[in-house]
Amino acid sequence: MSGAVRFHARVQLVIEGVSKRYGRDFWALRDFSLTLAPGVLGLLGPNGAGKSTLMRILATITRPTSGRVLWNGEDIVARPDPLREVLGYLPQDFGIYPNLSAMEFLEYLAAVRGLEARTARERIHQLLDLVNLTDVRRRPLSGFSGGMRQRVGIAQALLNDPRLLIVDEPTGGLDPEERVRFRNLLGDLSGERIVILSTHIVSDVEAAATRIALIARGRLVGSAAPEEMLRAVEGKVWEWVVPSDQLSAVRERHRVSGTVRRTHGVQVRIVADAPPAPDARNLPPTLEDAYLHALAP
Repeated sequence: MSGAVRFHARVQLVIEGVSKRYGRDFWALRDFSLTLAPGVLGLLGPNGAGKSTLMRILATITRPTSGRVLWNGEDIVARPDPLREVLGYLPQDFGIYPNLSAMEFLEYLAAVRGLEARTARERIHQLLDLVNLTDVRRRPLSGFSGGMRQRVGIAQALLNDPRLLIVDEPTGGLDPEERVRFRNLLGDLSGERIVILSTHIVSDVEAAATRIALIARGRLVGSAAPEEMLRAVEGKVWEWVVPSDQLSAVRERHRVSGTVRRTHGVQVRIVADAPPAPDARNLPPTLEDAYLHALAP
């Protein structure tokens, strides 16, 4: 993106044994540890896994119950401002001021963040073009669709050219073309930034992430490059054709990652250490298969 600031100091985010408890006995996170360097991290897990809780902690909105987070060696609870100054955050539930236009809304947020007016205006024009909203920049946000509002959210997260960019379930409401555009944008932005993409949609992570962290029930299940995850499930994906009336029974016995109905039955994709039947044939794994395998009990 033209006008973007080039960073020279290397950035690092260290999450050390972070846990978060709500109420007396509900733990949203348990002993979560991860070290991040520039690139795109895909934080992948089912709904309710603890992803949004972790994102709010990293964005200095919520404090951990135990553990700590270090931004370039400094504890973000003790000293949140150094991180906040270089943070871009798109929460899962992004709020707007419906009576403002996209331009006015972004100008207001830029002023709140202390950006110089002329620089901010140039930056806002660039971002509106980037998220394909230039033609509607003066329309009130109340008339925007859900996908258009999400694109405004993406633009506001990029206002200060952040060194840490956190996006929580960012592609909800985007149409397929917008989704592809956003994935490409994340890849372009990663350079010398840390980008964290939190989602339950495997295809979003597959297209953008240089590293994937799997989370389930508040715990880190594993962290690896996409290629490593695929190698871990090599030789464990099978295709098996079964009659339609046997599909429910097959789902009960096996980890099924996909089905396709054919004239001769249902083509079932199964993740298992051994073939589910003598006539099952081995298939190359996908990231969806690797995800299902890693999260299996």
